[in-house]
Amino acid sequence: MSVQTLIEQATNPPESGIMPSTPFDVDSFDGAVMSTYGRFPLALERGAGCRVWDSQGNEYLDFVAGIATCTLGHAHPAMVEAVTRQIQKLHHVSNLYYIPEQGELAKWIVNHSCADRVFFCNSGAEANEAAIKLARKYAHTILEIAHPIILTAHASFHGRTLATVTATGQPKYQKHFDPLVPGFHYINYNDIRAVEAAVTELDEGNYRVGAILIEPLQGEGGVRPGDIAYFKRLREICDETGILLIFDEVQVGMGRSGKLWGYEHLGVEPDIFTSAKGLGGGIPIGAMMSKKFCDIFQPGEHASTFGGNPFVCGVALSVCETLEKENILENVREQGAHLREGLRAIARQYPQHISEVRGWGLINGMEIKADIPLTAPEVVKAAMDAGLLLVPAGPKVVRFVPPLIVTDAEIKQALKAVEKALAKLTA
Repeated sequence: MSVQTLIEQATNPPESGIMPSTPFDVDSFDGAVMSTYGRFPLALERGAGCRVWDSQGNEYLDFVAGIATCTLGHAHPAMVEAVTRQIQKLHHVSNLYYIPEQGELAKWIVNHSCADRVFFCNSGAEANEAAIKLARKYAHTILEIAHPIILTAHASFHGRTLATVTATGQPKYQKHFDPLVPGFHYINYNDIRAVEAAVTELDEGNYRVGAILIEPLQGEGGVRPGDIAYFKRLREICDETGILLIFDEVQVGMGRSGKLWGYEHLGVEPDIFTSAKGLGGGIPIGAMMSKKFCDIFQPGEHASTFGGNPFVCGVALSVCETLEKENILENVREQGAHLREGLRAIARQYPQHISEVRGWGLINGMEIKADIPLTAPEVVKAAMDAGLLLVPAGPKVVRFVPPLIVTDAEIKQALKAVEKALAKLTA
C-alpha cells in the first residue's frame, strides 16, 4: 500500500472504525489529564503522510511531525508492516536476555555513524541522562576529577528530568524545581572565547570540566545552527584536555538536517552522542552512542526496563532502512532548500516583521523581529487557521519540521498558508 493510498483512505474514511462515535469533550479531557501542556484547541484523530485530520474532519498539513519525530510521516507502509510483524512476533522481554532486534538496530547505527557502542532507552531525556552518567563516571575513574562539571550552552534544551533540565540553559524551564543538580556550568553558544575562559577558570579551583554537552543545532533555542569554526575548536580543546565532547542529536539527528547526523555538518566527531525523536519515527525510543574508549559502563550501572525492547527496535530498524532504500536524505536536502528559499522570499515581503530564516535540511526557523509585539505562537495559531500546523521555538521563532517525506507540492502549500497567516496578522 502506498502513502498516496493511505492519504486517500484517510481523506474518505469509512463510517465506522476510524471516526469517533461521539464528539471530543475538552472538559472531560482536562478533568482527567494534568495541565502540563498549553494545548492548541485541536484534537487530532488520524493521519496519513504529511497530513492529519481533527475530530471534526478538518484536514491540516503537518509541519510539526510530533515535534521533529514522525520521520516517515503518518501511517507509512514500512512502519505499518513493521509494527504488525513485530507485535505478532514478540513485543517485550527483559534485557536479562539477548534481544536480536536490539542488536540489529545497534549494528545499523554503528555502521552508519562514528559510534562503537549503543545503549537504548525510551526518550531523548533518558538518552541525555545516560550520557551525563557516563561522562561523570569517566571523569571520576579516568580523568580522576573529584567534582566534575559539564559545560552546556545558554538557550540549550536537553530534557525535562531533573538532571537534563539543569543541563538545559534556560531558566524558564528550571523555575520552582530547585535545588537543581550540581555539576553544570553554562556557556554562550557559538562563542569559543567563552568556552576557553570557562575551562581555564573552572580548572583553577577544586573542580574541573569533565565534559561539554551541546547541540549541533539548537532546536528549542531558536533553530540556531552551530558554527563550524566553533565546533572544530571545541574538538581541539577536548583533545588537548581529555574532556569528553557530547552532542545532543535528539532533534537534529536521523536525517532531519539533510545528513544522517548533525555532526556531519560540522566536520568533527563527538565522543558521545544521543538520539531519540526521529529514530523510531514516532515510536518511543532513545539511544546513547559512544566511542569505544569511553564506553565504561559495567552491568548494573545503568539500565532501562523498556529500553531496546523487540517492538521498538524492530520498528526503528524499519525506519532506518527506509531512509536508505527510499533515498530520503536527498529529499530532505532538496525540499529543505525549497522551504528556506520560499520563507526568505516571504521575509522579503515582510521586512518590518521577519528578521531571519535559518536552518538545515527540514529543521528551519523563521525569526520575528524582537522590537515588534508579534509572537511565534500568534503566527502558529494563524497558520493553523489556514490549515498548516507549525510549532514555536521560543517566543519569537516559528519552527518548520515536517516529515522527511514531504513533497514539493506540500512545501508550496505550506508557504501559501504562511503568507495567508502573515497577511491576516499584519493587516
